Amino acid sequence: MQSRPAYHHGDLPAALVRAAIEQLDEDGSDADLSLRAVARRAGVSTGAPYRHFADRNALLSAVAAVGYRELAATLQAAHPDPATPSDIADIAVAYVRFALDRPGIFRVMFGGVCDTEDADRVAAVEAITAYLLGIVERGIPSDSPKAVATGAWAMVHGLAFLFIDGKLDSSSAEVVDSTVRSTVEATLRVRG
Repeated sequence: MQSRPAYHHGDLPAALVRAAIEQLDEDGSDADLSLRAVARRAGVSTGAPYRHFADRNALLSAVAAVGYRELAATLQAAHPDPATPSDIADIAVAYVRFALDRPGIFRVMFGGVCDTEDADRVAAVEAITAYLLGIVERGIPSDSPKAVATGAWAMVHGLAFLFIDGKLDSSSAEVVDSTVRSTVEATLRVRG
């Protein structure tokens, strides 16, 4: 019987995170995600992840940090310098599309099983929160920009989960985009 040669990664933690994200993207859920499954996918021994991640939640925290950075890049690409309600609607559409395209990682990002003390995750959350606050400060005049930013994020985040969970029609990208855009623009008009 031949033994399999050991496989060494240059950056095993990053390889394990990539393997976890691949599994999440395929499954759309973290239900079957384990350190053992991720190790097998990455081609390393099932004990190797424990050298870098104390447990499943530590791995999920690293995955969430990557997800937050990818979401921030997606939002910035949707509109680099949003200043109007229409620009904000573009970003809301990008947020919901990210959630629909990547439901597994999106659920991990917001599912609450992560290590809330993980420095990388905390920094990624702080960066996206600051980005969203900046959007509101530029695009929605208010005496309470933080409260408005929280409300806007809650609305768009709620829409994302309503689509993911099948409560809203997601039969086409056009339907999703139209629903998100009209909801955001109508809400912003009511505020004004």
